[in-house]
Amino acid sequence: MAGASDRFSGTKPVEEKHRFDIEQLEDYLGEHLSGFQGPLAVEQFRGGQSCPTYRLQSPSGTYVLRRKPPGKLLPSAHAVDREYRVLTALSKNDFPVARPRLLCEDDDVVGTMFYVMDFVEGRVFWDPAMPGLDPDQRRQAYAAMAEVQATLHCFDVQTLGLDDFGRPGNYFGRQLGRWSKQYVASQTGYIKEMHRLMEWLPQSNPSDGSNCLVHGDFSLHNILYHPEEPRVAALLDWEISTLGHPLGDLSYNTLIWYAPRFEGGMATLAGQDLPALGIPTLDEYGDDYCARIGRDPVADMAWYRSYTMFRLACIYQGIIGRVRDGTAANPHALELEARIRPLAGAAWAEAKSLGASED
Repeated sequence: MAGASDRFSGTKPVEEKHRFDIEQLEDYLGEHLSGFQGPLAVEQFRGGQSCPTYRLQSPSGTYVLRRKPPGKLLPSAHAVDREYRVLTALSKNDFPVARPRLLCEDDDVVGTMFYVMDFVEGRVFWDPAMPGLDPDQRRQAYAAMAEVQATLHCFDVQTLGLDDFGRPGNYFGRQLGRWSKQYVASQTGYIKEMHRLMEWLPQSNPSDGSNCLVHGDFSLHNILYHPEEPRVAALLDWEISTLGHPLGDLSYNTLIWYAPRFEGGMATLAGQDLPALGIPTLDEYGDDYCARIGRDPVADMAWYRSYTMFRLACIYQGIIGRVRDGTAANPHALELEARIRPLAGAAWAEAKSLGASED
């Protein structure tokens, strides 16, 4: 079975359903993108599946185009204009993101709204053991990941001009309401742990009122490291960024330490000799992040781990529901469905460690 690296790395010819008039785009960029020169060659990235993403090669340089997918969409889905806005704000403050170049809201150019940003050379480590690096390089790479996350969460959103980028307060309450509704609407079988979690998580929420800019999908596979150095060149895929609680990002970021392992799924650190590899333990990484953000180590991360695995199970179930309803096609649907019960079980085990009752 192909691994995540094989599925999502590199480029491919543009899929038929995602094609557009290249000459029309070339003409548009010639008028609106400073310094651009044709001719233009276009390939599609294997990743970026939610929003089709393309590599644009021209004599003036290499760029990346990210667009809304074609077809009927939910009003708030695939908001590439929000991505462009957050990238613009962060790039002005020296945060490692690809520099955005232009936003086009005219659907007539490529068929949907899109934006163009610089192409950043780098490496994505699909395997968290980071093969090819020595222990000191891995140590530095993980420290760099914690540092970038802490820097993001320490930005003043008003200074960034993003104080209206999301709703303040009750982040986890709103997230739990959203994902629970999606799960119930798309469920294809009864999983008792999921229903117990839907009741227990809102009642036991320990989070404070912290509010900051969160990435929403802060994971190792969205971090582009420098081609040769163990430092972050760019943080990718800002589609679900918003204002929220920093521990939502942290608990998702640390899934590679505690999530169940799945056949054909993302590689994890389970069973790895972390000291020999130079990789911090889960607690060491969390403490490092907390020190960088200026807060005490979190005593109740088990709740956040439970929430994160519940959320991921809901996401997978939503995909299965759309496949069931004929509104989406996913060649890995059965594989995703097989992950829901283990995630629910692991999430409920974390809940029980905090005193959740079976009754």
